[in-house]
Order: sequence, then structure tokens, then C-alpha cells
Amino acid sequence: MALTAARTPPGVLELLPLDQIAFQDMLDTIRRSFERFGFLPVETPVMELTDILLTKEGGETERQVYFVQSTGNLGKDGTPEMALRFDLTVPLARYVAEHEHQLNFPFRRYQMQRVYRGERQQRGRFREFYQCDIDVIGKDSLSIRYDAELPAVIYQVFRDLKIGPFTIQLNNRKLLRGFFENLGQSDAQRQALILREIDKLDKVGTDKVAESLRGGDFGLSGDDVAKILAFVQTRSAGHDDAIAKLDALGSGSDAFDEGIAELREVLTLIRALGVPEAYYALNLSIARGLDYYTGTVYETHLLEHPQIGSICSGGRYENLAGHYTKSHLPGVGISIGATRLYWQLREAGLIGTGTSTVQVLVTQMSDEELPRYLAIASELRQAGINTEVVLDGGKLARQFKYAEKAGIAFAIVVGSDEIAKDTVIIKDLRRREQFDVARAELVKALRVEIEQAQAMGPARTTESP
Repeated sequence: MALTAARTPPGVLELLPLDQIAFQDMLDTIRRSFERFGFLPVETPVMELTDILLTKEGGETERQVYFVQSTGNLGKDGTPEMALRFDLTVPLARYVAEHEHQLNFPFRRYQMQRVYRGERQQRGRFREFYQCDIDVIGKDSLSIRYDAELPAVIYQVFRDLKIGPFTIQLNNRKLLRGFFENLGQSDAQRQALILREIDKLDKVGTDKVAESLRGGDFGLSGDDVAKILAFVQTRSAGHDDAIAKLDALGSGSDAFDEGIAELREVLTLIRALGVPEAYYALNLSIARGLDYYTGTVYETHLLEHPQIGSICSGGRYENLAGHYTKSHLPGVGISIGATRLYWQLREAGLIGTGTSTVQVLVTQMSDEELPRYLAIASELRQAGINTEVVLDGGKLARQFKYAEKAGIAFAIVVGSDEIAKDTVIIKDLRRREQFDVARAELVKALRVEIEQAQAMGPARTTESP
């Protein structure tokens, strides 16, 4: 019988165990940071009813959705009843609308689950990936103060991940809308097209973008183009500079003035929340999609690796669940694409292999003494030490090699001499050292060794042949 080649589908991230541990460590760090700010966990089904899932976007999003259909319905015509979620926002909207009367508002939730999207196959793009979202949802209203809290969460997350200096860049969609209104460009679709061109600044340069905006598709005057480019290239360096640049914008339409006032309050509260000024700045080119966000918007960039792009983004929206309820449920949220972030950090050398969750391997010197080895392992586990036992024997050198390849830092050896002396050997596989301890002192001695090993960093592993 011909064998089927074992292969993973394109667009998924499948890791070896120690890399999976590193990825899980990253997720755990993000989760701890979310919980530190009082966010509560929520999970929603991987599948949603199609009529629920596709009410928000349609168009391009619908072309990327994976529909789900049971084999019993394969012969039926029409759209499948269910589809895999393509983000966590639509499921959140449905969840809040459905459970509105059971939730406590403002509702603070975090959600860390896989989503599915029919991305075009290319390096670093994923069809199955983790998103890590937090949102604060209000009932009828939500204070702008929550918009300032989320950068403090972002700062906590990426400081704890220890991936280098970063900047949380802020803008306000009201300010953007008001700016274009002041130029006589009030149509939202036209604003979106102009901003799409502006997004090309880093790729094609100022001259090319200016030429496009003056061209036939837009026909903007040279004066308006100059004003637009000057506005969107506004950046700040430090808190006082950000406030000064807002003051220098002057006044305009109601939306323009409201956007400035909201940004000023958000910046003031970010500083009050303890975020160092080197970690946040104005960037008036950020838009985050004109059809969704309505106020504050965020992007987070690594200073030493700008090619990675935004590693965390989000913003304020006014009507989260308008498709599902007549209640007014404004909110503000951020999202971290954890799978892509992990892949990018690993490619950039900012994240390494994880440390095995197995701390100790109890080796086997004799089949007759297996009950003794099992008793040692049981004692270590009861003491909170993750322990594996060699159950099928073999040469001791092979057992050590197994432990090294698996990333296990310590091995326990008990032979006839050790039994006679009531001692055990602790072998440090990192440093190629070993020493005897009294059997009764094993747990205490191992705890000291494990603490020292953790301070040294990840265990050395042997490469696969």
C-alpha cells in the first residue's frame, strides 16, 4: 500500500515541544498581564452561525471565511449553516448581546483563542492563528479614561515579554475626520482612499504619494496635499512635545476639536498610569480602518525592528453589537496576533527555545529496583518537581542522551552502591557535573539546583541527528 506523505496544511504553525513551550510561555505572560488589570476570561465556540458571523463585514472578509458543513448535508444547496470565526470581535459582539442582562458593565474581558482566515499563502501569514484580545464594553456610555488604560496594559505586556524597546503610537479618528472636513473632504469613502495612499509613505516615499494625491484619481490641490502630508507626518518625542503638537494644531470642526481634547486627556492619563514617556507617542497617520473605529486608535512598534510592523493594535468603537441588539454598547479594545508575533520574534532572534517542563529524569539501573525509582519519582512529584521515570531501562549513557535531547536539566542515578549508602546521585546535565546527596536530602538539594538552573536560563539541548 502506498504511503501518504505526512505534511501539515499551509498557513499553520506547528512546533516542536521546546518551541511550543516558548510559545506557551509567551501566551502565559500575556494572560498574566491581562489579569493583572482586572480582565476576566471568556471563550466562544470556534464555529458561529453564518448569519451571525457575516453581519459585520461581508465582501473581502466573506471570501476569507472557512465554512463548516457536516457530511450529512454535503448534498444540500445553499450557504452552510456555520463558519469558523475569522476574528474574536464578532463573537464578542454576539456574546455581549446574548448575555447582556447577565454581565456586569463595564464588562472587562480577555480572550485568547485560535481564529481562521483564508489568507493567501505566503511566508509569515497564517490561516490558523491565536489572537489575544482585551476589551472594555460599556452600557450606554464608556468614559474616555478607559482609552488611556489600554496603553498601560500594552506597556505591561511587552515589558514582561522582554523583547526590546517599543512605542505605543496613538491617534484619534475624530481628529482625522475633522481634519479632512476642514479641507472640504467630508466623504468617508474618499477619506479612506486618501488614507490608503498615505499608508504607502514608508514604501514609496513622500514624492510618489504627493504625485498620486494630485493625480486624476484624487485631483487634490498642491496646497491641500502639502497640508495632508504635514499633518499625517506629525510625531511626538516625549509627553510635553505631544501636548505641544496638539496645541499647535489649533481648532476646526467639532470633530477636530473633540479629537484633540480626547487625545490630550488620554495622554495625561497614560502618564498618570505610570507608563514612561519613552513608550508612547503621537502618530497622526494611524487610522485603523475608517469603517470600524470611531475615536482613539493604537499601534505598537518595536523600535529596533520596524520591519515587523505593528505588534498590537486597536481602538475605540461606539456600537459593538448594533447588528444584534438595540442597546448602545460602546467599547475600546486591543488585539495581539500572537502566532504571527511569535513567528516574527523568532525570525528576528528575539525569542529562543523554551525550557522543558520536565525538571528531573529518574534513570533506571536495574529492573528489580524499579519500585524504588517509582517511589523516588512519586516523592519528587509530591514536592512539586516535574519528574519523568525511565521505565524500559537500557544503557545509562543512552538515558542521559535522551534527557539532554528532551531538554531535561537533571538526572537521578541510584545504583547498588547508592542503595547501600542510602544516597542518590544528582547529575547536572548542563554542567556535566554530579554529586552525591543523602536520600533524605534529595528534595531539598534538587530544589536548590533547580533554582540555580532557572537563573542560568534555558537548558542546553542536543540537536536532532
